[in-house]
Amino acid sequence: MRQLRFGLFENAQANDSGTATWRYPENKRHLFDTLAYWQEIAKICEDANFDFLFLADAWGWADVNGSRPDICSVEGLDLPRLDPAIVAAALIPTTEQLGLVITGSTLLEQPYAFARRMATLDHLSGGRIGWNVVTTGTAETAVEAFGVPMVAHDERYRMADDFMELVYKLWEGAWEPDALERDKLGRYADPAKVHRIEHDGPYFRSRGFGNTSYTPQGTPVLFQAGTSPAGRAFGGKHGEAIFLGGGTAEKLAEHVRAIRAEAVASGRRPDAVKLMSAFACVVAPTREEAQRKYDAILGAQSPDVAVASYAWFTGLDLSSYDPQTPMTDLRTELSQTQIARFAGQTVGDVLKDWHAHGVGVTPFVGSAEEVADHLCELAEGADLDGFLLTPQVQPGSTRDFVELVLPILRERGVAPTGYAATTLRERLIGQAEPTLPADHPGAGHRAAVSAAVA
Repeated sequence: MRQLRFGLFENAQANDSGTATWRYPENKRHLFDTLAYWQEIAKICEDANFDFLFLADAWGWADVNGSRPDICSVEGLDLPRLDPAIVAAALIPTTEQLGLVITGSTLLEQPYAFARRMATLDHLSGGRIGWNVVTTGTAETAVEAFGVPMVAHDERYRMADDFMELVYKLWEGAWEPDALERDKLGRYADPAKVHRIEHDGPYFRSRGFGNTSYTPQGTPVLFQAGTSPAGRAFGGKHGEAIFLGGGTAEKLAEHVRAIRAEAVASGRRPDAVKLMSAFACVVAPTREEAQRKYDAILGAQSPDVAVASYAWFTGLDLSSYDPQTPMTDLRTELSQTQIARFAGQTVGDVLKDWHAHGVGVTPFVGSAEEVADHLCELAEGADLDGFLLTPQVQPGSTRDFVELVLPILRERGVAPTGYAATTLRERLIGQAEPTLPADHPGAGHRAAVSAAVA
């Protein structure tokens, strides 16, 4: 069995994954807007040799029948939140090896400005930055906030392809890696290695010069999580690490095979994409203790949160449907993943399930040995490369995993005991160079490659 990679899922807000457990006594997420909170989380991750801290993000807010329910403010469900790029920047000087992955929307960001922001972070971190590519801002209210029209689901992926082409040109083609000389007796940069870029796409246009020089990784490590046919095709083409939802080994294996097939269809190796499953656990010395802990966490939140939370992610007000309505009868242009995952269930089933873990995966509740066994079975059965730990409460859930489960995985030789490389791409993707491999579509936009083709 291969050595597994690990990341930690976090949100810069008081709650996580559409649940509202901030009232749980040991949960410190209500302090998310303090630097000390993030420094503590980052230290736990780096001390445990996690590959990265993933800062999820979403624009917009819950909207039920044209208004934001009061419970959202009462429970801090959807707002307020912080900009993950700024949180990542604040953590760069307090970390040395930990990767920092942030979410960015191809619908709501401007490619030129976004490319500079990500390049700046990659420079300052020494090559530890990743980008989770999303095609929307989660809630339909996001486009209202930005004053832009909503774009249909599959068209958003065509738009995302155009966005990627432009940022590849800026990251890979505008400046050659050795363009900067910094010679006080000579020149700062070689003009022959600074190139004008031109992009006239169906959605984005840009002409001129890249605003930042070539970074340690060139292009940040590319993450993606779409499970629709369009999402899988996009991930197979562009993604380097793909986040999968939870489920059985059989279900996960289907997704893994489909995404690896999409990678091959795009001219890449099947193992060019690393598949990481979301994983949540409530762990204690015994299963009984773990169950009591989980029950207490669930008891900390109101079931009324579920309706508003589901509307936030999908734009659908489940309270307006009969509880026996099949989920397959519902339609949305937002997160189709959150419709497809409940195939065969009813609206009533979903509200009960959503109260327990929102958009997140169902936690595995058990002893440390049981959790370790389950992880190994999932990884081997589904051909997974690693896991994205999604904690129930912070920092307790992460500490429990690190202190109770991780030592067992290390004893079995399936968890890292140190950092083997400096940049995120070398470590996570497992390659000798920190930049995109030659079979990735972004590599074709490098200045040297473009000149050879011309």
